[in-house]
Amino acid sequence: MEAKECSEVSVAIQGGFGAFHEIAAKEFFNGNSVIIVPCDTFTDLFDELKEKKIDCGIVAVENSVAGSLLQNHTFLHECNLPIVGEQYLRIVQNLIALPGQKLEDIKEIHSHPVAIQQCYIFLNELRKKGVKIIDSVDTALSAKRIREENLIGTGALASNMAARMYNLEIIKESVESNKRNFTRFVIVTTNGKVKRILNLTPESINKSSLCFSLEHKQGKLSHVLSVLSIYGMNLTKIQSLPIVGMEWQYLFYADLMFEDYSRYRQAIEAIRPITENLKILGEYKNGTQPHQN
Repeated sequence: MEAKECSEVSVAIQGGFGAFHEIAAKEFFNGNSVIIVPCDTFTDLFDELKEKKIDCGIVAVENSVAGSLLQNHTFLHECNLPIVGEQYLRIVQNLIALPGQKLEDIKEIHSHPVAIQQCYIFLNELRKKGVKIIDSVDTALSAKRIREENLIGTGALASNMAARMYNLEIIKESVESNKRNFTRFVIVTTNGKVKRILNLTPESINKSSLCFSLEHKQGKLSHVLSVLSIYGMNLTKIQSLPIVGMEWQYLFYADLMFEDYSRYRQAIEAIRPITENLKILGEYKNGTQPHQN
């Protein structure tokens, strides 16, 4: 999605400079001056949002290979800040290391667990040869550590941007197992600046993220989905997560797409009496899903 107004915006990301979150943020706010605020973990990111010292945060919520990032759904529900946009990004993982090294020189590979999962075929072959695969907090921070500590024999799975930023070489590019490897990010704002930049109006909004719980009775979820269908809502995702402290009860997270905002609002009012704890997490314009090259 291309932002409408040229402005400066501060964005919290999970990971270090050169992380895929930074790439997604700059693509989303194309044409604007973006100040990146790195956070080691998603907990740190949402702490930044709660303190409201930044304009917004960008949060990965699902990957086409690894699936949903379930913890982030909980964070989005609990932070009480609106989702105002989404960005899809093609994820290309590269094996990078200090300059001059070859694949046979690498004895350890560090990266975020999701990145490791995305590259399982490539990594499994290296495991058989004795290469250690080690989880870290972030792809780009793994690259940064290699440069700062001059780690010979150590590689990282990370982006092209991270390789350039930390003056590392790509030993093998595009090592992800599935080339249709995409991540969906959402933008969560702390103030009105981002909404003004995006110029969100009922005419431009065509997607909503919401969550709700249900009585534990037969047919309840089916009833809700039937009502949404009657009102012409396109359910693009539904995810259930257990409610902590309430065994065998669940929150349902749903994404809806629609063509008529007023019809969407009617649908929300129609399901309100048959759901519990209904909460709209955000209303926004859908992001453009990239095509495979």
